[in-house]
Amino acid sequence: MTEDVPAGPLAGVRVVELAGIGPGPFAAMMLADLGADVVRVDRVSDVDPAAFGTPHPDLLNRGRRSVAVDLKSAGGREVVLALVAGADALIEGFRPGVTERLGVGPAHCLAANPRLVYGRMTGWGQDGPVAPYAGHDIDYLALTGALHGIGRAGERPVPPMNLLGDFGGGGMMLALGLVAALYAVRGGATGQVVDAAIVDGVAVLSTQIHALRRLGMWQDPRGVNLLDGGAPFYDTYECADGRYLAVGALEPKFYDELVRRSGFPLHPDEALDRTDPANWPALRTAWARLFRTRSRDEWTALLGASDACVAPVLDWREAPGHPHLAARDTFVERDGVTQPAPAPRFSGTPTALRRPPPQPGEHTDEVLVEAGFDALRIADLRAAGAIA
Repeated sequence: MTEDVPAGPLAGVRVVELAGIGPGPFAAMMLADLGADVVRVDRVSDVDPAAFGTPHPDLLNRGRRSVAVDLKSAGGREVVLALVAGADALIEGFRPGVTERLGVGPAHCLAANPRLVYGRMTGWGQDGPVAPYAGHDIDYLALTGALHGIGRAGERPVPPMNLLGDFGGGGMMLALGLVAALYAVRGGATGQVVDAAIVDGVAVLSTQIHALRRLGMWQDPRGVNLLDGGAPFYDTYECADGRYLAVGALEPKFYDELVRRSGFPLHPDEALDRTDPANWPALRTAWARLFRTRSRDEWTALLGASDACVAPVLDWREAPGHPHLAARDTFVERDGVTQPAPAPRFSGTPTALRRPPPQPGEHTDEVLVEAGFDALRIADLRAAGAIA
């Protein structure tokens, strides 16, 4: 049942998602949040009819319906190609060549629908020497140089969870590519394949660092630069209660505000020239000593509502309750679950959480009827194990 919510900027766009993990589902979630009608093709082995009507716990699957299909069966391929015939886009995240072997690769799908945008999500890309092999976020970051730059000076690189690779360089890039290709189709172009590789996306995200290196403003050793924790005025500090404060007073006027409000420095520390990196170790020690004199929340009360560029380091539980995020509804509650709200925001076509995450196969019959299958054919497919 369609819910009474705003249409969203992608209203009317239909997307077929071949179930995967991580960046592919994230891209599908973004499109669903923006109003697209996304149908997720799950595995028949994952179906549990007793769970139907109860939201699935994986929030990345929110906003869509689910059909359960055996992609290795002739009937399953028939179902997917029928869905593709009426869709605008498809998302898949298998290794290169897998969907071709299953009979639902780009050639098969574009034959069924020449206007289709076929989105492919991988770590290494569809070609290249390591394209056939497995990998994960940390491996893709390692190859692009990004992982080298994350960590403390003189210490080993630190994995930034999987936000930078899977979701920033991967899923977000795929969503952008799909929307761009859909725009081209609406302008009269034919369908095409979008090859979204995490290595490509992370490389693009690092463009500014490459520019700073060319300008002589970035050194290759990690942890010694302006934005990587090298500068004492762009770092985190432990407070009296063991919690942390984030300081980002890059510009001189903001640093001056931080100095004025905080009472820096404590005696006998000195307010050394911050523009000289040779002074950074002593300045860091001085700032660390000052920040340990108050709790995190005491510093936040003193510095937060100002241009000192300071914020408390909140944990996952605290973040939704912060007054600023609460005022903006950055996190919302749906079906008793607090979760990030759709982003970005649109003045005329608002985004919304349209559906909770579906259980695998929860909407199989509903979606197949919409695709033109009659009750007898659906029963035959189910009896053959092609759907569940």
